[in-house]
This record gives sequence, structure tokens and C-alpha cells, in this order.
Amino acid sequence: MAGNSAARNDVTASAVPKDWLPGLLENARFDLVSGFVIFLIALPLCLGISIASGAPPVAGVLTAIIGGTLGAVLSGSHLTINGPAAGMIVVVFGVIMSLADVPGDPTTGFKYALAVGVVCGLIQIALGLLGAGAMTNMFNLSVVHGMLAGIGLIVLGKQLNVALGSSASKLNMFQTYGQIPEALGRAMSDPVLQKVAFIGAIAIVMMGIWPLLGKFSALLGKVANLLPAPLAIMLVAIPLAQYFQLENKYLVQVPLNFMDSIVFPDWSKVATGIFWKGVFIYVFVASLESLLTASAIDKKDPWKRQSNMNRELIGKGSANAAVSLIGGLPMIAEVVRSSANIMNGGRTRWANIFHGIFLLLAVALIPAYLNMIPLAALAGMLVVIGYRLAHPKEFLHAAHIGKEELLFMVATTLGVVFIDLLWGVIGGMVLAAIVTIARGIPLRNAISASTEIDDRGEEVVVHLQSALGFTNYLGLRKKLDKLPLGKRVVFDFSRAGFIDHTVRERLHDFQGEYAAKGGGSVTMRGLERHRPTSSHELAALSPA
Repeated sequence: MAGNSAARNDVTASAVPKDWLPGLLENARFDLVSGFVIFLIALPLCLGISIASGAPPVAGVLTAIIGGTLGAVLSGSHLTINGPAAGMIVVVFGVIMSLADVPGDPTTGFKYALAVGVVCGLIQIALGLLGAGAMTNMFNLSVVHGMLAGIGLIVLGKQLNVALGSSASKLNMFQTYGQIPEALGRAMSDPVLQKVAFIGAIAIVMMGIWPLLGKFSALLGKVANLLPAPLAIMLVAIPLAQYFQLENKYLVQVPLNFMDSIVFPDWSKVATGIFWKGVFIYVFVASLESLLTASAIDKKDPWKRQSNMNRELIGKGSANAAVSLIGGLPMIAEVVRSSANIMNGGRTRWANIFHGIFLLLAVALIPAYLNMIPLAALAGMLVVIGYRLAHPKEFLHAAHIGKEELLFMVATTLGVVFIDLLWGVIGGMVLAAIVTIARGIPLRNAISASTEIDDRGEEVVVHLQSALGFTNYLGLRKKLDKLPLGKRVVFDFSRAGFIDHTVRERLHDFQGEYAAKGGGSVTMRGLERHRPTSSHELAALSPA
């Protein structure tokens, strides 16, 4: 990914960037460059995510166009980039397949799924208006990581088959992974599939080694910084596909006339239970991922700006409803592209808008070139993204925090992969709640933590008087958000019971957020009366 090091190095000394039109006039030179780089990263990924989701390739590009324009204008965040994401592939594919008129044929379920997307968007708008932006505080963090790891394993298995020239769209996960040796055998014996698999393998290798090039030499590091991995893969894969003269079925197919990309929803299944299950899953995963991403990007923001999470829901909901009306996939704030935006000097929402405009120009002006992209190259990129979501280090990190956190993560991952995403997450949350309550949270405090706030003028002491777990943190956070700004806030844990890891990490984040908002400070006392359950700095604490 390209880098604007000068911009990054100087930001801490500069004033907070202006927003809206003044922000455009002030920061266009930064946001335009970052928006163009993000466009280069997003274009192949949007196509690949669409195809992996069982949708027309251009659907994901439409998502990023609307997300980068309407979604950016209405967004509650400053630096996030909106669009389709690997984390939504499993969700969208599952909804499309469950609604398909012909079992196993995603093309017959896509229009019904568009209707699901419209309703999802409207519900997200309602949630934002109702102040549900704090919903991320309801979830155990290890369960969330387990959900993402499960999604990653599904994406990895299915896309590895595609990279080898085979399809795994009609298979469950046992069959998907069981088919890989057979697909590899066919790729080795069939001359056409050999070429397809070769392109897929190159994409996997390039996607994997690109972040490591700087370790080999400074020159290679500069190349990696200037040339995003997805674009580099396209520069190699497209000429190879042309040289191999691959058939159209192995290439991307987008309409040459942009208006032919428009597809309208079919509402004939709105009264079915499976339709509303799809709506619930869309709302749950899309909202959760977007809010978590906005929170993560806020931590990386050089000016420590805080997103308005309720407005973030309204923005994503409006854009999701709009794009689903014309044939696009549901969108989220995507963490990799958002991080790349910061790395490339993006300063305001205009970087998101510019990336959307560049994508619109691409599908409108050069669709013939997009149709030269081999599917195997897109699948190869998604294989690596899936692996990163389920990277072994994520499980090792959970184990370092505590055995119970590893249990929650593994249980959720297995449930998502082998049962169902929704039931996998529900199962993980129930298991985490049972274990957390068993560790010392009384049932009377399972939902509401007992606290006492002592306002002493310049100092505000928050006495935490009960056990704290993810099940009762939402209520606690609502009280913390009402604290006056610019004060010395003290969390007193002297009378607190068991404190789980999720609460400790949330409170750690609150320390930084509070200081960034009003210049105050947050300190903690009384923790010496507790003993950590592991060596991790934010491990769960039990009363000593």
C-alpha cells in the first residue's frame, strides 16, 4: 500500500482537520491521493467478494460506490472506508442460497436477498435513531473474534477450491475441505485447470509475501508501499490470463453497459420465516462489524476523533437500503481499507467519497478491462484474507488472555463453521455467559452492575461494587458516558468482585476515549485486591 509518510509524520502537530466542504478545501490533496490508492485496493476485492458471495461481480462495486458516497456523507466516522467485506461473504452467500428457488443455484436467490438488504438498512436506521450505537458493548470479545475466525475458515476453504478451478458453492464445510485434494488432483492433470491454478497460486503467494517485502530489502519495501498487493496481482494475473487464453467462464463478467448492472429486489418472500432470519443475520453482523471497525479506526486516528456510533448506524442503514434497491451487497466499514486510508494520509470522509467516485468511473468507463480479470486471482486474494481472519496467532492470543477466552473463541468458531453463523454466535455467547456467571457474577448483577458515583468537583470517583462481566457492561457504559468531561475520574475496584477480560479491555479503551474527548484523565485503584487469571495485562481478575 502506498504511503504518505510526510503527511503521517506531521499530523500530530497540525490542527484537527475540518469536516464537510471546508474539509474538502483544506485536505483535498491528502484525501484525493488516499482515495485513489484505496480505489486500487478495493476494485479487485469488491469483485472477488461479490463472486464469493454468490452475487454478480459488479454488485460489490455498486456497494462501494454507494458506501463511498451516500454512506460517507451520512457516516458518523471520519476515516472508515465503506464497502463489501470478506466478513460478510458467508452471511450474504447463506441468505442468497437459503432463498434460492433452485436449491444450490445462487442466481435464483439474489433478488430476494436484495429485499433482505433493504429491510436491513431500514432497521439499521431505526437502531441508530433509537441510540443503539452502544450495542458492541453487549458482546464478549472472544466470541466476536471466534465469529470472524469461523468466517475466515469458511472463506479460505471455499475460495481455495475456486483458486484451483473448482466450485464449492453447493457443499457444506466437511465436503468443502474434503474436496480440496480432489480439486488439486484435477488441477494437476487438466491442462486448462493447470493454468487457472497457476494464476491462483501466484495470487496467494503475492498476497502473502507482499507485507514482508520490506524485510528482504529497502527497495522491495518501497515497491510494496507504492504498489498495493491487489493491484500488483492484477498486473500479473491479467496478462497471464490473456497469454493462456482462458475461457470466459474463468474470467470476471461485468455488464459493458453500466445501466445493465442495475437489479431490483424481489419482495415475494417477505412473508417467510427464512426471509426474516436473513434480515436478522444481516443486521446483526453488518452492524456489529461496522461499529467494531469504527471503534478500532478511532484508536488509529492521528487526531483521536471519536465516531458517533448512532450516526454510523444511520449512515450504514441509509446506504444499505439504497444500494440494495439497485442490486448491491450489504456494506460495512471495512477495517483493512480503513487502515490503509490512514496509512496513505487520508484525513476526512472525503477520502471515502473519492474512492467511491473512482470506482464509479471504472465500471462506467473500462468494464471491458475488468472482464479480463481471472477469477482464480480474486479467489487467491480471498484465501489469504480468510487465513488472516482465522490466523493461529488469534487463538494463541486468546489462550494467553485465559483458558476460558480460548474456550469461547474455539466454541464459537466451530459453531460458525459446522452449524450456522447465527447459532454459532448464540452458542458462544451463552457459553461465555454461563462461565462468567459461574466465575462469580451473582444473577442479581448479571445484567446490571452495582455502582456508586461520587462527584467531588474536579475529581469523580466511580465505586464499582459488584462483579463485572460482558453481560452487565452495557449498563455500566451508559453511566460512564454521562460523566462530566475534563475531570479526574477514578475507578475504585476495592469492593468489586470478579472482572472479566472483556470489561477490562473496554475500560482500558474508555481511558483513552475520555482523555481525547475533554482532556481529563482516568485512573484505577483497588486492583491490587484482585489476582489475574493469567499473565496477560488485561486478564480477568478474581478477588484476592
